[in-house]
Amino acid sequence: MKILFLLNSIYEVYRKIIINEDDNVSLMSIEEILEKRPIGQQITIRGWVYRRRKSGKIIFLIIREKGAILQCTFEEEIVGFEGFQAADNVTIESSTEITGIIREEERSPGGLELSGSQITLIGLADIFPITRDQSIEFLLDNRHLWLRSRQLSYLQQIRAAVFDSAREWFKSNDFLEVHCPMFITAAVEGGATLFKMKYFDMEAYLTQSSQFYLETLIFSLGNVYTIAPSFRAEKSRTTRHLTEFWMLEAEMPFCNLEQDMEIQENLLSYICQTIAKSKSEALKFLGRDPAELMMITPPFERISYTEAIDILNNSGHRVEWGDDFGAEEERVLTLKKTTPLFVYNYPRVAKAFYHKLDAENPKVVNCADLLAPEGHGEIIGGGQRTDTQEELIQRIQDDNLDPEAYKWYIDLRKYGTIPHSGFGLGTERVVKWMCKLENIRDAIAYPRTINRVYP
Repeated sequence: MKILFLLNSIYEVYRKIIINEDDNVSLMSIEEILEKRPIGQQITIRGWVYRRRKSGKIIFLIIREKGAILQCTFEEEIVGFEGFQAADNVTIESSTEITGIIREEERSPGGLELSGSQITLIGLADIFPITRDQSIEFLLDNRHLWLRSRQLSYLQQIRAAVFDSAREWFKSNDFLEVHCPMFITAAVEGGATLFKMKYFDMEAYLTQSSQFYLETLIFSLGNVYTIAPSFRAEKSRTTRHLTEFWMLEAEMPFCNLEQDMEIQENLLSYICQTIAKSKSEALKFLGRDPAELMMITPPFERISYTEAIDILNNSGHRVEWGDDFGAEEERVLTLKKTTPLFVYNYPRVAKAFYHKLDAENPKVVNCADLLAPEGHGEIIGGGQRTDTQEELIQRIQDDNLDPEAYKWYIDLRKYGTIPHSGFGLGTERVVKWMCKLENIRDAIAYPRTINRVYP
């Protein structure tokens, strides 16, 4: 007991002296300070040195924490000679703990300033390499350090908020979250863009989509969704392609194409409006007016594939009926839009075998792509699934695929088949659009592209 008492006493001394914890000092995050604005209170913050400068006998340190920043000032007559020297010698990206009084200062970021009375250096940083070179390749090579930037910090927070708000919407609308395998044998999109791998003594692939497995679960669980990585070996060097990305996918029983589109627009609207409210400062920093996302409300505009072809040709972009749309076609269709646009009923030759043929026009399938406005293009692909065994087998054969490889998937049509639909939302593409990014690689912490797998 005496030893335990002694250890507790030592710990309390450590907390008060080393960590500067005092009964009259509040430890607060910078984000909380900017929100609550505790003027005149003595506050302790912890963070990293984002910027520094010296003006006469005053040292200014901008401290960063989770993207938020706060200016701290140090005067020798307040912090003493040693404290002033410590503030003077600190380097960019050094970790510090600072105690002081919060006061208003309109020239500071956020209109607040911490007048420092004590500074503790936790980890002195070497010369930060990114202060010397900010070329794109250098930043990608040093992604592990560049993730400290305010831009990428805010982007990761918004990305997390997309998942959080999606889960909120799904839970309130009777969807169950499930998880599906990443190792697969049956390809959703065919074999051309699969990452092949050796799986013990067998051949397997990394998944392109969880769709087929989600379809199996609707028979026992009803509406289901998953959030998982997808892998596509597309040799694309565009601003909207990654080889590894995260998909939010859902499947619904007793659901047709129109109902599917209604679910998509309600989900996306909820995500946009939730983030506009909860991440307004981050959005503004990234160049997006939150009010623009508040305008994303259902119903979204809908045009058929054939109508889209006419719009493109009338705009001087020659596209043949039957061609699938690429980035340029989607850019033209959405460049002047301020809200998302559905394009539905694509030709059967342009879409995968699992899309249901339209009953009135078997040359098209009951699918839809949701295109983000401002030229960003496709962010969701979805549609009604083929629900009869005969049609599914014929479609598989039409695509020169082996029905035996899809035996278990065909089984779903043999035992109590139902009309059903689903969709896949590309998280990085949504973040790219919402945050007005020029390149999708900044919508994920560590981008994987055709020529990059490091760090």
